[in-house]
Amino acid sequence: MRQHLGALAVSIVTSILAFSGTNSARAEVSAETLKSISMPDKVDTTIGELEFFDGVPSDASIDKLYDNLDRMRGVQAYLDNQGAASLYAMRMGNADIGGTSNTVTITEQLLKPESLYLTGNTSTLYALTYLDLKVDGPLVVELPPGMLGFLDDAWFRYIENMGLPGPDHGKGGKYLLLPPGYTDAVPDGYFVVKMPTYHNLMFLRGSIAKGLAPAIKNIKDGLKIYPLSKAANPPATVFVDFSGKSYSTIVTRDLSFYEGLDQIVQEEPIDAIGAEMRGNLAAIGIVKGKPFSPDARMKKLLTEAATLGAATARAITYQPRIEGVEIYPDTNSAWTMGYANKNTSFTDDGAMNLDARVLFYYNATGVTPAMAMTRAGAGSDYGIAYLDSNKKAFDGSKTYKLHLPPNVPVNNFWAVTIYDTQTRSLLQTEQPFPTLGSQSKGFEKNADGSYDLYFAPKPPIGKEGNWLQTLPGKSWFAILRMYGPLEPWINKTWRPSEIEPVK
Repeated sequence: MRQHLGALAVSIVTSILAFSGTNSARAEVSAETLKSISMPDKVDTTIGELEFFDGVPSDASIDKLYDNLDRMRGVQAYLDNQGAASLYAMRMGNADIGGTSNTVTITEQLLKPESLYLTGNTSTLYALTYLDLKVDGPLVVELPPGMLGFLDDAWFRYIENMGLPGPDHGKGGKYLLLPPGYTDAVPDGYFVVKMPTYHNLMFLRGSIAKGLAPAIKNIKDGLKIYPLSKAANPPATVFVDFSGKSYSTIVTRDLSFYEGLDQIVQEEPIDAIGAEMRGNLAAIGIVKGKPFSPDARMKKLLTEAATLGAATARAITYQPRIEGVEIYPDTNSAWTMGYANKNTSFTDDGAMNLDARVLFYYNATGVTPAMAMTRAGAGSDYGIAYLDSNKKAFDGSKTYKLHLPPNVPVNNFWAVTIYDTQTRSLLQTEQPFPTLGSQSKGFEKNADGSYDLYFAPKPPIGKEGNWLQTLPGKSWFAILRMYGPLEPWINKTWRPSEIEPVK
């Protein structure tokens, strides 16, 4: 038996040698491969020097590596969940003035800078409510005619359009919103929408083309929200004017970000997000059905992660590395769009475009395909200038100029609004609204039909009506909104100038 095994061993060794040969090149490749899979005793990295004994990390190195891993997962959670955190911040910000499904917050005097909303505009009438299907069960929404709106879930993902782009086609009608897992009978006579989460946003806009007062009346007279169980005797829908109310709906960059995220996970169905995202949240201590109780070490790491996440979102905003963001990519223009490639699902060829998702959610709210559908004479389209013509940040102590050529191609109206770079909300100055446009009083057109807009701490002499105030010591950015854009805007034969420093 031993002789047989010995012969077998010799045979195997002979076969291996015959296969590998004695070629020195093969030996070098093997050594190089061994080196590439081995760990040196000391390695310099961005998190410091790491030490190993024949590949085994030292205790100090293990501590550094776990700190780095937890911090990285915290940063990823911050970036991946910007949508959820933003909707949560909006819901919490509105809680004191409108905490129930049938309490609608409305901008009866339009949105003012005191209310911190991500890139909100001052040109349309907003009506918002945060629906709680866990408390109310199936909800009925009686929508008046002429509305433009949508439903987003707790992660700020698109569910359904309402009004003009929705199934009622702007005629109004009754919607029935069903909570997750609803299996009871569904009555006839409704536009039925199955909601994937319990907490959801209903976002409506009313046109003020015929005046603000009739738009408000249309909403207040026609919009009704009540539980299906109370359809026979529905409670009154309450309207709260938040124009000029000082409060924040902006995501934080500290531990409270993760505390809010934990609350969302606890409130919503476990399948509201996928296993991969749940796994990353679980790795930092956010698990459905379990308390979120980070120790002092983890609190420090997550606070650092939130700061790094916010800083990364700002890098993505000002120097995006993704395609489909630049409006005029062939001319080194600073004009960009909010949705990369006008893709509201943020997916490219079946893969999530992570930076595109961050770019939108960090700077804006409300996801609907209707916001990215450019159809001549209908809807709206936006151009965003985060940087000036030299690709430099705007300086609030300097003077800048924007030129719009004659015949601005819109079916309805256009407007330029400026924002605070810290809050991404309306810039707060001595002007009641940081907006100029075709509806602005006192705004002067040039002799050839073009327009010049000025941005400065003080108005250039003789240009008071064409001036937006900026603040020394602060930066800002601008959004050009085109309502009912026409073909010259869509095919880019008409285009705005860059926003240029005035020497």
